[in-house]
Parts: sequence; structure tokens; C-alpha cells
Amino acid sequence: MGRKFINIFLVSASLSGCTVVSGTGDADPEIIPEQVAALAANYQDISTARLLPRDGCYWYLHEGPVETTLLPLRTIDGRPICTAPG
Repeated sequence: MGRKFINIFLVSASLSGCTVVSGTGDADPEIIPEQVAALAANYQDISTARLLPRDGCYWYLHEGPVETTLLPLRTIDGRPICTAPG
């Protein structure tokens, strides 16, 4: 059941409108660009954020009381932060 939930979540996240960040293609994938950090809502742990090639969006690890979950990095208005399609 957990895997099904994650797949549904990923599909819904990819279908929603994204905030596109351009000019991040050549950057070190382990370092979040300053413009991405500036866009991210402050309740997220950007120190764990990474760009995932499968969807071109930034994701971070949210540590909850029961489990650690990969969540999309979002702007203050809730839109996922993604790179421009190449």
C-alpha cells in the first residue's frame, strides 16, 4: 500500500504547476543553487534537497515522528520547484 501511495503522490506532483528554475543544469547536483533556496518555503529542510533526474524537480527529506519521507521542495505558495525542460 505504501508504494501505491508514493506512485499516486508522484503523479499528482508532476501534474501540478511547477515553478521553473532555469540555469541549473551544469551545477553540482549535491549543491542547491541560491535561486532555488530563495524560492523554497522556510518549513522545508533544504540541506537535504536534491534534484531528481526522473522528473527534473527538487525533493527533500522530511523527517516525521514515524518515518522519513521524500517530499517535493515547494515554494511558499505550494508549487513544486523544477528545472526547465531540456
